[in-house]
Amino acid sequence: MSTWYVYLLRCSDKSLYCGVTTDPERRLKEHNAGTGAKYTRCRLPATMEAYEAFPDKRAAYRAEYAVKQKRAGQKVLFLKELATKD
Repeated sequence: MSTWYVYLLRCSDKSLYCGVTTDPERRLKEHNAGTGAKYTRCRLPATMEAYEAFPDKRAAYRAEYAVKQKRAGQKVLFLKELATKD
């Protein structure tokens, strides 16, 4: 089984983008190359704000959903708290 990550990118317009991947560094490169999510393509460059590991794909997608329910100012701290619970 591979480790899954939930990550937060800080876009050039200061907005946050949340996603799931098995390789955060590769995914950041894809976003900055314009081949990532449609949301980030017009908000480049993006930088990695935070990422946390989860034991499986299901846990990562549940965490992503929970992070997306929070306000922008709460997302980074909330992601770190979620990761310590699993």
